[in-house]
Amino acid sequence: MEIKRCFLKLADLYKQPRRSRIISALLVAVMIANPQAAFAGAKVDACAAQAANPFEKGFADIGRSIEKINTSRAIALCRAAVAAEPDSAAAKAWLGRALWAAGNAPEALALFEEAAAAGNYLAQSILGDALIIGEVIDPDPERGVSLLRLAANGGFGPAQNSLGLSYDFGDGVEQNRTEAARWYRRAAFNGVPRAQSNIGLMYQDGLGVDQDYVAAFAWFERAAAQNDASGLVNLGKMLQDGMGVPVDNARAARLYKRAADQGDVYGLNNLGFLYESGRGVDQDYEKAAALYLQAADQGMALAQHNLALLYETGRGVEKDINRAVELYKQAAEAGEVRAQINLGLLYMNGDGVEKDYKQALRWTRLAAEAGHPVAQNNMGYLYENGFGVPADIDKAINWFKLSAAQGYDLAIKALERINASQSQGSNNGGKVKSK
Repeated sequence: MEIKRCFLKLADLYKQPRRSRIISALLVAVMIANPQAAFAGAKVDACAAQAANPFEKGFADIGRSIEKINTSRAIALCRAAVAAEPDSAAAKAWLGRALWAAGNAPEALALFEEAAAAGNYLAQSILGDALIIGEVIDPDPERGVSLLRLAANGGFGPAQNSLGLSYDFGDGVEQNRTEAARWYRRAAFNGVPRAQSNIGLMYQDGLGVDQDYVAAFAWFERAAAQNDASGLVNLGKMLQDGMGVPVDNARAARLYKRAADQGDVYGLNNLGFLYESGRGVDQDYEKAAALYLQAADQGMALAQHNLALLYETGRGVEKDINRAVELYKQAAEAGEVRAQINLGLLYMNGDGVEKDYKQALRWTRLAAEAGHPVAQNNMGYLYENGFGVPADIDKAINWFKLSAAQGYDLAIKALERINASQSQGSNNGGKVKSK
């Protein structure tokens, strides 16, 4: 019998996930004034010019994204603004934003607490997300949701998107996909690009709403028009897969490149795949490897797996089985099932590592228990032949059946072979093929 290397790059892992509660970069669109947005003093005016978000009402021309804040200047001017107008919640929120950009989370959070208590929606939104994520402050998801709800009910788009995330994934509130879609939609209509991508994914997957590829495509286009990486990737994915639209790999490649140019790991990985496969672009393994490397260096397990395949086969890079093993291990430890399968096969065959059936069994089982048909087939092989475990034909058959139920051809053939052998009173084991 055969065991094949898992070269598959499943479509589901190419789309940008909805979970993107990005507070470190504050990639948000603020389309509505909050109670503290008004100001009269020149010092607060100067602070706003340095630290206001460009999507806050009235600041489209002077606001700036957080990565473009001159933190030293903004902090100095906003400190002066807070000193001059100590009751200005907006000034405190903007000073907090500047400090946040500079990496001073403790002081920023203290200011957000003050501004949030005064009803500032921006501060409530950022503080709410921080409490849910729990990286720079002790986690308190329930309080985080309460703060988000205050800002969301006030019409603050970023908080509406974050509240949608909470309902989507059950963070601090009972999971409710219908409610998640409702809040995503409200934020999307307020112009929040990540919310536009999120509601697009809900329509694409039929979560909380009826599945509707036309609506998904339209929302992704709106997010992509704002150069949102998630929208770009998801729009490209629909075009790549032909979901409700004709396949257009060339346009998908252009969209992925725009996301990749922002350093987005999904854009980098997906563009790498198009170069590897020659879809929509001229096939170029070296470009594919370079793109995978950029995503892999950011810790993306799928890109680590894809780069490992190139090192294993010597495409676009000099063949290096040791480097392939290293990358497979990184991806496998992060839960990438295809890497677990391929690492298991390397241990099974002794390619680049000492042959070790127990390690082969360990990694293969992880992928098999995650439901991957290739891994389930490989588990059947290990049990049938007693590699790493005592031979057990019944367990082998059970694994083959799980794989065959998903239509995996090798498992179907294995069951046919075993049935024929048992009817003849004999059992013939097969050989492993790595590819």
